[in-house]
Amino acid sequence: MATFELTPNEHEHSAAIDQAAQWLATTPPRQRPTPLVPALKEMFGISAVECCAAIRESHLIRARAT
Repeated sequence: MATFELTPNEHEHSAAIDQAAQWLATTPPRQRPTPLVPALKEMFGISAVECCAAIRESHLIRARAT
């Protein structure tokens, strides 16, 4: 099994994605800014691709909660 080490930048981005995902999972859709991806980019300092990862992760968080 391969192990991967995160560089400091990768780890910081991973934390920002997690924070964005948690925020999305706990914020009702009507209270979220639109358009969502540019808002997430500004709020959490992440790229568009990372926004998509955060959105995907937020769906998993909500699914596990039910």
